[in-house]
Amino acid sequence: MFYLFISNTDIARVPGLSVAGANVNVLPYTSQADADVIRFGRPLSIDCFPMDPDGHPTPALITRAAIAAANIPVCVVRAGSIMPPSPPYVELCPTPGGDPRITASVDGAKEIFDRAASMAGNFTKAGDRVMLAESIPGGTTTALLVLRALGHDCMVSSAGSVNPTELKESVWRDASARLGIGVGGFRNDPIRAISELGDPMQAAVLGFISGSKKETEIILAGGTQMLAIAACLRAMDSKRALTVATTKYVANDRTSSFTELARRLGVDTYSAQLDFSDSPYKGLRDYEEGFVKEGVGAGGSVLYASWNGVGTDEVTARTNELYREIVKPAS
Repeated sequence: MFYLFISNTDIARVPGLSVAGANVNVLPYTSQADADVIRFGRPLSIDCFPMDPDGHPTPALITRAAIAAANIPVCVVRAGSIMPPSPPYVELCPTPGGDPRITASVDGAKEIFDRAASMAGNFTKAGDRVMLAESIPGGTTTALLVLRALGHDCMVSSAGSVNPTELKESVWRDASARLGIGVGGFRNDPIRAISELGDPMQAAVLGFISGSKKETEIILAGGTQMLAIAACLRAMDSKRALTVATTKYVANDRTSSFTELARRLGVDTYSAQLDFSDSPYKGLRDYEEGFVKEGVGAGGSVLYASWNGVGTDEVTARTNELYREIVKPAS
């Protein structure tokens, strides 16, 4: 099963921090639109297709291509999105995350964790293989804050071609100053780290992993955001085997600590070797230039498709077809 956790956080409203939408007023609706795209091929909850400010499409397009080609079963989980998605979904939390520079960012993080753990206990069984993905604008920044609080002095990736590292550092300085902590301030308390600095998606995915049967194979579909959750799990003294499935765009991102952090956490990685260099569409070709990179479980969906006998080339071709449907003129 492919689970997509959709969420929001107020830190995404900081101008220049997230490029998951064309402007900060649209950002809150990105995650539920992504859920619509992977289930229906187009957004139903909003009247436009999710794009970054430069016109590059949401990576949900890749995920949709893999799901459609490989007949992948999907479950959408609402974990703090502004509004519900259009597909059927499981609700864990309707309240978005706050701005950790100003206040604790996740109200009721332990309760979200517990509800997700209960959900996993009911939804998974020994021998299952589950993939957990996310859509949350601003999520790389909350990942950075949680990683720093747990003692990992690293840098996360970005959906933009230029990683706004200085802006992310300023958010860390402000948020850590509010709490009076430095790197490692919540080293042994991952739930506190999420509550003060993280986002609802992190509490939900961490709870789901913790509540899953020990023999359940867990694959985290994402980049440095999922490594933040892996770091939380390790801080709980869990030695559970984990794989983080991402794209080559994240794995090759020299501005982030993805590879080194995965090694440090003892996490296996998979890197989807997507290639849009020959795409007829600039919006997709620019993925090769470092735009967008990952999200909505794109890399993981390519891996899942391979389990069902669908190769990366077929996913790429179908992504091009879906993009053509987006941009073709109305008849």
